[in-house]
Amino acid sequence: MAAQTETGVSTIAEHIRRCGARATPARIRVLRLLRETPAPLSHAEIEARLGDMALDRVTLYRVLDWLTDAGLAHRSADAGRVFRFSAASLGEHATHVHFRCESCGGVYCLDASQPVVPELPAGFSLRRADFDLRGTCARCSAQT
Repeated sequence: MAAQTETGVSTIAEHIRRCGARATPARIRVLRLLRETPAPLSHAEIEARLGDMALDRVTLYRVLDWLTDAGLAHRSADAGRVFRFSAASLGEHATHVHFRCESCGGVYCLDASQPVVPELPAGFSLRRADFDLRGTCARCSAQT
């Protein structure tokens, strides 16, 4: 895969380094998988998709926690209370609202701007703001 693409190894490594961390093979593999996958994945699904390149469970949990803390991935619970992980949006992709289906885990980009962040009290420092709408997508709604 070309290094210039959003899922290229050198591009992913650079995004990790910009967070002030080492671009380890484990972080690169997991973030690349999350960027290549359109729907959020559970820990078990990530393990299965990594196949021969799978990490031990503890390492995978640590990588996912780090990616989430660094703002490179999102963690959300699905309807069954299973945590699912997806790559965080980059650049302008992060400036709009997402709809997350609580049935299938699908994430859909909506043509709507994020709401304005309210004024914070003195001394507060905002690190990140997420705005997701949650419910059931059309496909899942039709199945019930």
